Amino acid sequence: MPRIFPFVGLRFDRERVGSFEVVTAPPYDVISQEEHARYLSASPYNVIRLDLAEDANERPGRGLDPYVEAARSLSVWRDDGVLVTTDGPAYYPYEMRFRFHGRARRIRGLICALELEDWGGGIVPHERTMRGPVEDRLRLMRAIGANPSCIYAVFAGPIPELARWLEEATSGGPAASLVDDDGVEHGMWVAPADAHVATWLGSTSLMIADGHHRYATALRYRDEIRARHGPGAWDRVMMFLVDAAIEDPPVLPFHRIALDGSPPTTGTRVRDLEEVLDSVDDRKLAFGTVAYEGGALVHRVAELVGEPPAVSRLHEQVLAGRSQTLRFTPDAVAAEDVVRRREATVAYLLPPTNAETIRSVVELGHTLPQKSTFFWPKPRTGMVMRPLEAE
Repeated sequence: MPRIFPFVGLRFDRERVGSFEVVTAPPYDVISQEEHARYLSASPYNVIRLDLAEDANERPGRGLDPYVEAARSLSVWRDDGVLVTTDGPAYYPYEMRFRFHGRARRIRGLICALELEDWGGGIVPHERTMRGPVEDRLRLMRAIGANPSCIYAVFAGPIPELARWLEEATSGGPAASLVDDDGVEHGMWVAPADAHVATWLGSTSLMIADGHHRYATALRYRDEIRARHGPGAWDRVMMFLVDAAIEDPPVLPFHRIALDGSPPTTGTRVRDLEEVLDSVDDRKLAFGTVAYEGGALVHRVAELVGEPPAVSRLHEQVLAGRSQTLRFTPDAVAAEDVVRRREATVAYLLPPTNAETIRSVVELGHTLPQKSTFFWPKPRTGMVMRPLEAE
């Protein structure tokens, strides 16, 4: 049974930093090197300096590793009043407005502190994790002692009581708002702690939508600190909760880019990338490929067999047994461009899916391959952070 709590938040003082556009950022794991540099230059207070700090090799003479640099920045910003804490524990309703497939959409949810549970039962993953990102996030948590970004989780729903509470809590102007590079309007409110909120989830289970590595990290950190100090703030983690039945969040794919190995030549040849993206379909298990054939860049569409989601069938029927080095991107144009520049041998382009399909896989006791889904849009890192010592 998930247990949620309000928490003391750490927020940027707008009078000190200007607009929230220049001090917030997307989640660390979707930021390219070019975007990283752009966020660093946007403001000396951009949250990227905490969540994805510069390597010491990029700043000769500083003598700091990125985790020490992040801890230093956090301490200085707090001392200087750039970051300030809320008056007490609170909940943080969060809303994202955007256009998707030609129509206006909205996703509304709640940022809270969730009591950590081991995987299974109340908290279930849908993707496999990799060791490297967990080690990176663990070193960051040890250094800064805070949750700089929230994990994104969905539940089956609907929970009308929570929906009505969020509607009322967001009826006034937000405490923080911005429009991101994709045109998504983000708004966050600060709501007084309400004892009823924690009771509405009941026995529902939460499925991690984005942040598997951060949740695995929080479990590691909890066990590590609890062994020395007993129970404490490390027993919880900051999380964004969304009712999938009411909000129906879009689930975009992560496309696969094979840097080596021979590309498949099966499937129907189509005109271009636009035709591929018009043809991919999760229910039909239709996916696309981009590769050179005889010196020409060729686009194909093929179908797999079995049950959705297509990404699982692709790994079973096409990628299994192939010695290919894979990279992942949610951007189909970028995937095609890597192949066009001959920096990769083939791009596998996958269709969107939905939270219901993913949950059906989880309920059968299975997980998807790593980097299978891209829940979009995502909460902006830096709108609120959770300092552990405040609890």
